[in-house]
Amino acid sequence: MDPEAKLVELGLTLPGPPASGGNYLPYVRTGNLLYCAGTISVQDGAMTHVGQVGATQTVETGYESAKICALNTLANLKAAVGSLSKIKRLVYVGGYVNAVAGFADSPAVINGASDLFIAVFGEAGRHARAAVAVAGLPKDSTVEIQVVAEVAE
Repeated sequence: MDPEAKLVELGLTLPGPPASGGNYLPYVRTGNLLYCAGTISVQDGAMTHVGQVGATQTVETGYESAKICALNTLANLKAAVGSLSKIKRLVYVGGYVNAVAGFADSPAVINGASDLFIAVFGEAGRHARAAVAVAGLPKDSTVEIQVVAEVAE
């Protein structure tokens, strides 16, 4: 499976890699593992989803926010290794949902990222995961995700 061809088939365009929002690297490779910094729901330099799920956002709009975060992460993965076909598998996704106190549906929101990764990479996109509700995220983003990927030698 060619992940970049799969993106085209899904009607999705990979954005340019997002700029770092501070004094950190967008990714670090150690051995065959690639650690990607958190990505938020920004597209073409503008936030697409801001605010808390359970207040100004719904589970459904949070899901879409997670998909945009996943696209940004895919852009970082490609920037790191040159081609998404060099990603052997996704190992871990850390998902953070900006949500109201007591929000219990974080997994349903982070499925937006997980579903996209599995659609793009097939079985190699299946990963371990955390889906955590938090009181706030950078730029009031609705979702932020972090990824660890295994890179083919």
